[in-house]
Amino acid sequence: MKKILLVFAFISLLSLDIQAQEYEVKIVTSIESIVPNGLGRSRIISANDTRDYKEFTSTQTEEDKGRNKSKRDEIRVKGFDETKLLNFFNLGGIRFQNIASNDALIESKINDMLAQGWDLAFVASAVESEGGKGDGKGIFITRYIFKRPKQ
Repeated sequence: MKKILLVFAFISLLSLDIQAQEYEVKIVTSIESIVPNGLGRSRIISANDTRDYKEFTSTQTEEDKGRNKSKRDEIRVKGFDETKLLNFFNLGGIRFQNIASNDALIESKINDMLAQGWDLAFVASAVESEGGKGDGKGIFITRYIFKRPKQ
């Protein structure tokens, strides 16, 4: 019985340590153009500057319906890494070699993040396209959300 209690106590302490550990998060975004004829721009973007969302957040209530007065130039991040990717389409249509090239670059970025101690926690993807008559616009966006214990 003592061994069971000891094991239970050890597991409880271990789980408390895991729960109490703080993490930092890093988001890397890939934007791949799905604009025909190779006219779009595709990139991997990773911010180097940080922002505290609280500085740009307002709370509206029944009594106070004031607008958020945050200035765009204060929110805008100017320090970021931008990696060029290839567009999904060229003049001949869909370009599978471009997709494979983008995969290699994104894979390289993910491997670099893993080597720096980041864990890939979540991936979220979406496609944005007008979809109307003569649709010539669109992007494929993926957010890679990494986490690691605060250092």
